[in-house]
Amino acid sequence: MFKIILSDNKTDFYFNLLAQNGQVILTSELYKNKSNCLNGIESVKNNALNSSRYERKTASNGKFYFNLKSSNGQIIGSSQMYSSEAGMENGINSVKNNAPEGAIEDTTV
Repeated sequence: MFKIILSDNKTDFYFNLLAQNGQVILTSELYKNKSNCLNGIESVKNNALNSSRYERKTASNGKFYFNLKSSNGQIIGSSQMYSSEAGMENGINSVKNNAPEGAIEDTTV
């Protein structure tokens, strides 16, 4: 499920993609309006199954994370930090399983 959230500054929007257990598996950038946020969700849905869109990274603290990119190379979502590469791969698989048909919950209304 995608959850649209109003940021702390009360002017920007972002979304989280949640796994079935409610854990956040992907977080978007900030968007100036809800329409662009919804477009970002559609981009995640459209790109989630394309393995080449996942950029695997290692943070300076040695933890692993990934970015999901659109066809133009723009980051459309970033994962949490994982302690292992296997955990990161499980996170990618969770995005692939949850994003394409994910419902949208708008918490800003």
